[in-house]
Amino acid sequence: MAPRSAGSGKVSRDPVHHPLFARCYARASVTAETRWGMARVRERLLAGLSGRVLEIGAGNGLNFAHYPGTVSEVVAIEPERRLRQLAVEAALRSEVPVDVAPGAAEALPVKSEAFDAVVISLVLCSVRDVPRALGEMRRVLRPGGVVRFFEHGRGGGPAMRLTQRALDRTVWPPLSGGCHLARDPVGALREAGFELGPYRRVSMPEKGPTMPTSFCVLGTAWRPPTEDH
Repeated sequence: MAPRSAGSGKVSRDPVHHPLFARCYARASVTAETRWGMARVRERLLAGLSGRVLEIGAGNGLNFAHYPGTVSEVVAIEPERRLRQLAVEAALRSEVPVDVAPGAAEALPVKSEAFDAVVISLVLCSVRDVPRALGEMRRVLRPGGVVRFFEHGRGGGPAMRLTQRALDRTVWPPLSGGCHLARDPVGALREAGFELGPYRRVSMPEKGPTMPTSFCVLGTAWRPPTEDH
């Protein structure tokens, strides 16, 4: 099933609805581009990609300006209506073709093995079912297809990890659009059957205080070229 553009006026429901968080995120993410160094992270995340790319959880579309010209098409899935509207506006400014569509990571509205690459950026923290979402990523990637990821998760010493778990059990998810602080994105990718390539730990912001959200990882994984069934 092909995705439907968010600008078509035909979208009747939203998989996710966090309007207040979406407004706050949209403002904060723009500030983070320069003050936190996120623009440089996006450039490293997307460098060298080519062919058809599926971006899951596109947010307000800040990745779009960083896709290289070797990318033939980006299908960008964003479940939250306010962020999706902003992503549509960003797609119009993009130098590569971008189609923005509604959908959830756990049930991607695209064909199997249709993409050369999948991009996830600060997504696995907030999906409801991480194994199911990663299973969907494997489904839509061609064999040997690449995953580029930039995710935050658990980190720091015992006190910080305790703080992350405590926040996850209480106030953080409802205040932050379902985000969780103590997940392990690298471990989740490995358990889902992806082959892990090079990855590096990144602190965000690059300079400044360490927060429960600061522990990030930037890297590459692949769907195995051949799989046992």
